[in-house]
Amino acid sequence: MMSRDAEDFPPYVLREYAVLADGRRGALLGPRGDIVWMCAPAWHDDAVFSSLLGGPGCFAVTPADPRFVWGGQYEDGTLIWVSRWITGSGTIECREALAHPGDPHRAVLLRRVRAVDGPAEVRVVVDVRAGFGRHRMTSLHEDDGGRWTARSGPVRIRLTGARDPETAGGALEFTLRLPEGHYHDLVLEVSDIGLPDPVQPDEAWLATEHAWDRDVPRFADTIAPDDARQSYAVLRGLTGGGGAMVAAATMGLPERAEQNRNYDYRYAWIRDQCFAGLAVASCGEFPLLDDAVRFVAARLLDDGPKMRPAYTVDGGRVPDEHDVGLPGYPGGSGTAGNWVNGQFQLDAFGEALLLFAAAAEHDRLDLEHWRAAEIAVEAIAERHGEPDAGIWELPPEHWAHSRLICAAGLRSLGRYAPAHQGAAWTSRADQLIADVAKDCLHPSGRWQRSPDDERVDAALLRPVLRGALTPQDPRSVATLAAIRGDLAGDGYLYRFRQDERPLGRSEGAFLLCGFDLAMTLHESGDAVEAARWFERNRAACGSPGMFTEEYDVEQRQLRGNFPQAFVHAAMIETARRLAGEPGRGVY
Repeated sequence: MMSRDAEDFPPYVLREYAVLADGRRGALLGPRGDIVWMCAPAWHDDAVFSSLLGGPGCFAVTPADPRFVWGGQYEDGTLIWVSRWITGSGTIECREALAHPGDPHRAVLLRRVRAVDGPAEVRVVVDVRAGFGRHRMTSLHEDDGGRWTARSGPVRIRLTGARDPETAGGALEFTLRLPEGHYHDLVLEVSDIGLPDPVQPDEAWLATEHAWDRDVPRFADTIAPDDARQSYAVLRGLTGGGGAMVAAATMGLPERAEQNRNYDYRYAWIRDQCFAGLAVASCGEFPLLDDAVRFVAARLLDDGPKMRPAYTVDGGRVPDEHDVGLPGYPGGSGTAGNWVNGQFQLDAFGEALLLFAAAAEHDRLDLEHWRAAEIAVEAIAERHGEPDAGIWELPPEHWAHSRLICAAGLRSLGRYAPAHQGAAWTSRADQLIADVAKDCLHPSGRWQRSPDDERVDAALLRPVLRGALTPQDPRSVATLAAIRGDLAGDGYLYRFRQDERPLGRSEGAFLLCGFDLAMTLHESGDAVEAARWFERNRAACGSPGMFTEEYDVEQRQLRGNFPQAFVHAAMIETARRLAGEPGRGVY
């Protein structure tokens, strides 16, 4: 029977998916061995596997016996996943990876099936559907070496390792049988240009292993080195050769079912890139810091005060939202692109200055980077009075967080600038804080969200973490108390109160905010409570250890696109800060 993709491989809850990535694109792998999502050749291109969102297109290696128990794990410090299935007749493993580092034009999926205990029998389905499922595979042909080639719309395909497949319906399907102790390699190549020489599996596996071992540090100076390594591997896998880091590998995964909160995060957000750069800088690890500086500086040099909040990985414009014709993940939609194009986010300029300050501390800013920093400083001077969408991308307001983060950036980079310039930037920071105090200081002494919104907001922890104010400042103390009193529940933190409903009924807990609270408590000297918050939020992941943006505390489910890069960055930074002396920071 030929595969029906979405029908044969329906979606799971998000916590059960593993992610493969090579810096250029990512693939989602389900517990049945079904790769249900991958865009190629680049992150923002159309999907070639889209059954995650109810469409056609899948690459599955799944036990022929439908009665099996699934498990698996990442190899340490990599995005090499090993699926493990216990069946009625034995144990089967499949080692899975995107060949790393990734080629800009060609995705290479490596899958090595092994009969660990007893014989193995697996069903293999290869159904590449470019254009979000619009294009079936055509021109299927077996060459003299037993490799199958095909076309799917604009992409070329080559499969190595097929055994007497059926080819009806534009897909390849076959059953692979292995005696105990034997293994078999499958290699799928998807390219937007002519295919080069075929991939040799042993060489590709060796190169991939070496690349991950080279790229991912040990993180000995953190309180969770294994998790920090895994989170760093995620950031490395989401960061391409041009330095851009996508916010997530996916699109259309709902934060809240049927509420039009289904976004496309396959783009590089300036803010998220800065978060990641600061996190790895805190650990003394610089390749991803250099990537972030290079990408953010280039956007400032190109666009100046009109720098956009997000870009494609090649520095282009993010497409506007549009329907791609897919049913969508249950509760979500098949909408690509993002409405961020129409937004001004003031805090992105402050975050850029914080990123440059972290690089300057380690003597990693060149003259072009300093020129980009000066552009960011002038953009803040020119635009700080304008309403902006803020960190949560809301209707324009004079958000307190945006201005305070700009003050933190000015103050931080001012320490490394020439004396006269640094003094001027510090003076601007002081003036910004004074301006915020005039219109966003609540009568209780805490910060409020905006002049017209008296609510407290978890984002107001970040100016303390980034040095706009000290943890001991009365406004910081009052804000921390208000956030804990109004936005915390069950060891998790929510962004702000959406309405009169209980917090968890409006949206999921925001994991970035939970890690921020752990760091703030540590900076305030409460190491025990900080550790409790860290451990609680560290556990809010699926079996493969991937974090999403939000966490449904009541159902213990992941919500939204994933893996969410800035949550993995926050986990790394928190693990490093909490390894230091309380109240002393790590910089």
